[in-house]
Amino acid sequence: MTEPLAHSAKPEHGVGTQTYREHVENVARLAEANARGVAEYMSGEGERFIEAVRLAAEFHDLGKLDEKNQQVLSGEIKRKHLPIAHWDAGAAYLKSLRRGISTVLSLSHHKGLPDFPDENVSPPESQFRERNKDIWKHTDSKLQDYLDEHFKIIAHREIDGDPPKIPDPLFFRFALSCLVDADHGDTARHYNGIKVKPGLPLDPTIRLKLLDEYVSGLSKGKSDERTQIRVETYDACRNAEPSSPMFACDSPVGTGKTTAVMAHLLRAAEEKNLRRIFVVLPFTNIIDQSVKTYRKSLVNIDESETDVVAAHHHRAEFDDDNAKQYSFLWHAPIVVTTAVQFFETLASNRTSALRKIHSLAGSAIFIDEAHAALPVHLWPQAWLWLKELTEKWGCHLVLGSGSLSRFWELPDIAEKPEKIPELVADETRDKSSALEEHRIEFKTKPDPMGLEEIIEWTEKFPGPRLLIVNTVQSAACIARAIAVNFGRESVEHLSTALSPKDRVKTLEKIKSRLADKSDTDWTLVATSCVEAGVDLSFRTGFRERCSLNSILQISGRVNRGNEFPSAEVWDFSLRFDNFLKAHPMFDDSSMILKSLFEKDKVSPQYCTETIQQEIRRKNQSGPNENEIVKAERNRKFPEVEKDFNVISSNTVTVIVDEDLATRIRNHEKIDKRDIQDNSVQIWSYKLEQIPDSWEPIEGYSDLFEWTLEYDSFIGYMKGIIRILETQEAGYAHF
Repeated sequence: MTEPLAHSAKPEHGVGTQTYREHVENVARLAEANARGVAEYMSGEGERFIEAVRLAAEFHDLGKLDEKNQQVLSGEIKRKHLPIAHWDAGAAYLKSLRRGISTVLSLSHHKGLPDFPDENVSPPESQFRERNKDIWKHTDSKLQDYLDEHFKIIAHREIDGDPPKIPDPLFFRFALSCLVDADHGDTARHYNGIKVKPGLPLDPTIRLKLLDEYVSGLSKGKSDERTQIRVETYDACRNAEPSSPMFACDSPVGTGKTTAVMAHLLRAAEEKNLRRIFVVLPFTNIIDQSVKTYRKSLVNIDESETDVVAAHHHRAEFDDDNAKQYSFLWHAPIVVTTAVQFFETLASNRTSALRKIHSLAGSAIFIDEAHAALPVHLWPQAWLWLKELTEKWGCHLVLGSGSLSRFWELPDIAEKPEKIPELVADETRDKSSALEEHRIEFKTKPDPMGLEEIIEWTEKFPGPRLLIVNTVQSAACIARAIAVNFGRESVEHLSTALSPKDRVKTLEKIKSRLADKSDTDWTLVATSCVEAGVDLSFRTGFRERCSLNSILQISGRVNRGNEFPSAEVWDFSLRFDNFLKAHPMFDDSSMILKSLFEKDKVSPQYCTETIQQEIRRKNQSGPNENEIVKAERNRKFPEVEKDFNVISSNTVTVIVDEDLATRIRNHEKIDKRDIQDNSVQIWSYKLEQIPDSWEPIEGYSDLFEWTLEYDSFIGYMKGIIRILETQEAGYAHF
């Protein structure tokens, strides 16, 4: 008899079939190894976790043994999808043994984590089963045949049934991650020949020594007050005992927070035997700067810098068998990622997103610029996750910012408000704050302006000028209009309309221009991606009205080193039309900031107060954080995934490099970093409004290429603006 199969052949790519035995044994081995890595850091129930994952891995593909499925897998019948939902069989068998956690994992390894209450309103025999009754009836009639075949070829270890307690939601996410990573990894290896390499060890003692040497070199020969404060900040963070699982780092601009907090994280990793460090940043643009610093300061000569410090710019998660090889994983010892990626992974029920989350257990985590990491209404559930990561999954956490809002002290966000110890002593913070007092003057322009007015107004101020607006479209339209009116050299543009590769090049050009003190009459038009954490210093700043934290953060990009006796940062509003677009998420925070200007309260001391005002406004107007917290508590995984959106719409990965798209289409070997560097994330609803702007890359269901114009100045917005200019109606909601 022919040995049963798990994966069909793809002769057009020179790939043969994979046997059921090979795939199941590989997945079981890899999933158990993943689970053991997580269990080492769990506060309890580690063995239960391992066994639940191992059992789910062994039976996850049991339904593929169905005769109808085997006919398709062998090529006897030509069909794109298997006729019988193969995940139902494993769920049926494990449910019969009362191994509830493994049942859910087996059911979810393709479909994603389910809605528990929704499952419980079904007839008892269909709880945590395929919802199509014809499928589960077919499965039940064939189940013993599947098991007989399975036990002929797979060695099985029996265990006692699961305890009746249902674990917390993160337990399911971590467990499913262990299974899915193994399943997707073996599938990608079979079809593409790519074996996922294990991450390098963190070696915190060695990396802390390297960091000490790097930071010491930065201050060598300098004795000014700002350098002394940077040294004190670094020493305070490095020497802080990591006795608490959580710390706050409220350190103003220019105090060296990037390296200082890293020293603390390495110290914590050393003492607590942690295996990874995560640096979570609010904007993709800060990633490039932070990664560059970390690669300079933490990598040995004989190591690959990309293997030690991984940069995760935006979503690269693929379910398609051909594209799984390009999924971005958190295997590196130091991962620098965005708040969108970090928190939406914690919230997800999707297998492609959850694949990487098991790497988070036993990590030191730095949420930098925490004020900008999330919309305020998402913090109540995010705070619960961060608490659970430190209490149950062996993580160590630092929350930092140059204008830190202590949201964990607010009853509207934290069910039990609490104090978190500070990394930097009050005396050092007071010294650095004193340097800030006369550096920036905040002003506001009350009347809204259109496109021509904003350009005419800003050009009157001394440069270089930094102009930040709330939407990608507004930034691109203003930048292009300045270039048309005053010449290309009068403006630079930086936003997520550019691919990461082009953002890096643009940022280097901006730094070069800022270093040339004779080059002053120009403007950088950007979105919030340069608002925080970027080492840039302009003469004058302008910020479209957004929030108190935002205008405080842009002040860190103006007169950053006290180069001038004083400097201005202006708050303003736009008059929206076909070209300038409003951002729907900033209505409440903008109203609060307008009120603060009227009351002369634009100051860091009001940050926490404004957070409370925002959360209370949200509670008065529709869905709020309590609904997300309730959905999470009730294990309504799809609802949490849907409602916990840092970005309010699904985004699509779109390749903007024609050559790369061609290479992918031809199934050439592609480094997954090339996918990130040469793609953009565009809201799916926007793409649907623009006919013929994108199309799937042939052979891939979730990789797309941009078909309109793209350039390194305004990115994919070049094609959009062309449409806006030539069609009278335009695409008013893009």
